[in-house]
Parts: sequence; structure tokens; C-alpha cells
Amino acid sequence: MAGKVDVTLLVNPHAGRGRAVGIGHQVAADLGARGLRATVSTAESLPAMRAIATEAVQQGDAALVVIGGDGMSHLAIQEIAETSTALGIIPAGTGNDFASALGLPGDVHAATAAIADALEAAAHRRVDLARCGQRWWASVLCAGFDSAVNARANRMRWPHGPRRYDLALLAELARLRAVPMTLDLDGATVTLDATLVAVGNTSTYGGGIPICPRADPSDGLLDVTVVARISRRRLIRVTPTLRRGEHLAHPAVRTYRARTISVSCDEPPVITAYADGEPVSALPITAICHPGALRILQPAAARPAS
Repeated sequence: MAGKVDVTLLVNPHAGRGRAVGIGHQVAADLGARGLRATVSTAESLPAMRAIATEAVQQGDAALVVIGGDGMSHLAIQEIAETSTALGIIPAGTGNDFASALGLPGDVHAATAAIADALEAAAHRRVDLARCGQRWWASVLCAGFDSAVNARANRMRWPHGPRRYDLALLAELARLRAVPMTLDLDGATVTLDATLVAVGNTSTYGGGIPICPRADPSDGLLDVTVVARISRRRLIRVTPTLRRGEHLAHPAVRTYRARTISVSCDEPPVITAYADGEPVSALPITAICHPGALRILQPAAARPAS
């Protein structure tokens, strides 16, 4: 390299049950050994962390590397979408669906090495993002039963990892009901009683559940999986197939694909849509796919086949 490459490491101090800060300093040391100038930055509040991401873009950093889970990636893309600053991910959170869907390493050392390789080769993979108003998101947006599960999982402090989502799902079954929803898919309207609606830029949510198994973050489109009216008993029977991506064959499941998708529901109570595991907005909501809006640090040899 002609000169050192500047990289900001953005650390969620609470990720990985408090281990993320130590991981950040180790990553900085490993990148430094490869001739890359990495600065560890951390903050307690979300606005302060977003300010760090904004500064990384403004000072022209080659990359912003987040150390944490999907929430950290979600925070970072609000500032670096459609900029020349690339995103690197060191998975260290409860959920790492975005990183996993892109085929990024789940091991800290392997992820660090891949980021260094990509920086040395200036290897940036462009992937799509979705946007609802001014809010960017990267993986899956959900509304209905699954957003209620997401909200409950966020409130839980135990267990850690994918099991938290599974237990939240079981707890929410008692409140299961279908509501009339209207979907606008690139101008085509679909009205039905829906238990849940999931809109996927990538395939998985909830710690590895492939709710939109055919979603491709490089095709310029969003995949939609809808579960229509279904009984608790049948949903319990369908749930094990979710982890295997076999739910698309169930007669209550419908799939669509579009670039612009609107979801609305006029019946109370108000349904809040979640994306990347974070609350985004109450319905109605419109999601638009923005092709190639994000640069990801990923060596060409490590990219999954499209």
C-alpha cells in the first residue's frame, strides 16, 4: 500500500455481554499489524455512536468497521449508505443476520483478516439497502406477529442468542391473530387477512430464520413472505420448518417480489414494523429498494455465489 488506510472501529460497549470493547482493541492491533491505521471509538448513547459514524464519513475514512450485532450495522448504515465509506462487520452481538446473509465470517479473527484483505485489495462489494422514509435498513422488515415477537425479544434479557427469539415466539402465540392488511407491490394491490408480513433484502432474521429464503441483496428487489390466516396449532407445526426454509410450501404462505412495497392495516391495535431488529414505524409503511447503496468490505474470493 502506498500509505496507511484510515479505519474507524465503532464499538457497542454492551455487545457480546461487555466483551466488544476488548474485541475492538484486539481488532485494532491486528489491523495495525497489517499496516492499517485503526481507531477504536465507543459511546454509551445511540446519538453519540451515530456522530462517530458521521465523522468517519466526513473525514474520508476508507471504512467504518462495527463490532456488535445487527443493531450496530443498522446504526452505521444510517450514516454511510450511498457514501464512499465501506462497512466492515465484526460479528459480536446477539443477532448477526446481516453478516451471515452476506457470507461474512462469524469468527472474530477470520472476520478481521477478511477486512484487512479487502482493504489491502480495495475490494468493495456493493449490496442493496431498503429505505422507509429517511430510515435505511439492511436485512428484514417485519409487521404483525413477527414484529410483536421481535418487540418481546428486545425486552428479554435471557437467554442470549437465537433461543431468545424462539422463546419470544412461543410467548406471543397466545395473542396470535390475523388482521386485514393491504400490500401495494410496484402498483399491484393485494388485500388479505395476514398473520405476518416479512419484507426481505436478505434472507434471515431472528438469529438465522430464513423467512425470505430467496432474497438476494444484489438483485435490486425486495422479497415478501406473507403468512395468511392460520391457527395457533398450525403455526406451531409450521414453526420448525422456518429454520429449514421449508415454510414456503405451506398453503397459508404467499410470496411476492417488488422494488417498492407498501404495507397498511386499518384495524386496531396499531402495528409497529421492525427492521434489522429495530422499531421503524407504525403502519402504514413504504419500503423502497436502493440498488448498490452500501459498500461492504469483502474479498472477492469470499463472496457467496449470486
